Amino acid sequence: MTNKLAIVIGLAVVGAVAADVFLADGEASLFLARKMFVLLDWLAFWR
Repeated sequence: MTNKLAIVIGLAVVGAVAADVFLADGEASLFLARKMFVLLDWLAFWR
């Protein structure tokens, strides 16, 4: 991955999180964080 591509992807992620916070009070970010926790718990079970 080139530096330029990494910066573009990073800015896109930051922009998406900022838009979520300003437009939906962070509900989508919280939903994704909860689902990620469930996924990590599931992966820990199978380890």
